[in-house]
Amino acid sequence: MRYLGGTTGSGILKCAGADVVRATYDFDSYAQKSGEITRCGEIRLPSAALAGLFGRPDVELLTDDGQLLQLKFSERKLAPASDAAHVDVVGQRVLHAQY
Repeated sequence: MRYLGGTTGSGILKCAGADVVRATYDFDSYAQKSGEITRCGEIRLPSAALAGLFGRPDVELLTDDGQLLQLKFSERKLAPASDAAHVDVVGQRVLHAQY
C-alpha cells in the first residue's frame, strides 16, 4: 500500500438523496497493489446531526468541488456528543468540475 496524500474540504452531507447538513472532511488516499485507490478519514459536523446519521448505509458527501462520495461509517459506536466520525469512501462520482 502506498500513501498518495490527503485532501481536506467542505460539502453537504446527504442521506437518502436529501441534503442534511454541511460538514468538513479530512481524507487520506492510498494505492493498493491491485491498482485500486482507497480513501478514508474523518468527517466533522454538529453532534446532533451526526447522531442522526451515524450508522446509516445511505450517507453521501457532495463536496464543494463537485464530487459525490458514498460513505460508510467505520466505527461501531459513536461517542456521546461527538462531532466527528471516521468513514471509508466506498464510491465516488464527479458531478461537476470547478475551474
